[in-house]
Amino acid sequence: FGIDHFCAISINPKEANDSQLANDGLDVIEDYLIQDSVVALGEIGFDLVTKKEEDIFIKQLLISEKYKIPVIIHTPHVNKLAGTLKTIEIIENLGLDTSKIIIDHNNEDTIEIALSTGAYCGLTVYPNTKLSPFRAVNIMKKFGLEKILVNSSADWGQSDPLSVPKTSIEMRKNGFSENEIEKVLYSNP
Repeated sequence: FGIDHFCAISINPKEANDSQLANDGLDVIEDYLIQDSVVALGEIGFDLVTKKEEDIFIKQLLISEKYKIPVIIHTPHVNKLAGTLKTIEIIENLGLDTSKIIIDHNNEDTIEIALSTGAYCGLTVYPNTKLSPFRAVNIMKKFGLEKILVNSSADWGQSDPLSVPKTSIEMRKNGFSENEIEKVLYSNP
């Protein structure tokens, strides 16, 4: 038995500010997107909400349209609301089909506007810098489960590989059914 590996690939927003690196990546990214194991383009979007990030973001969105591949969009850690609004403006200006888009790393300030696009919206549960399980559950209680998915992250900073299971426990404590938990942890993603 083997393990099948699937991934998303992109020029990350942090890397988009290095013009040489970003453009070198854009020169070869399409070679990877045609591989069966590459199932999405992402994370793309904003980190510091710079013009360089915007240019690379738009180029990658156009590539995603060319290949009809799903997109995972990173909302910034700083200036999150402004960056999310800019993201939505770009999506609307390009006339993109939001059914293949995940707008990720939402919080209480961005979830309502992100959901209004029709895109899937990620709640990234991550110690200290994003959402706790408690905060994620409160967002789901207020905004429902349609187009919501729960994920975690293990990148720059303290991580908890049990963030998603801890969120399912918090959901149970707050009266969510097994079907509702499965919806945001499995079916929606």
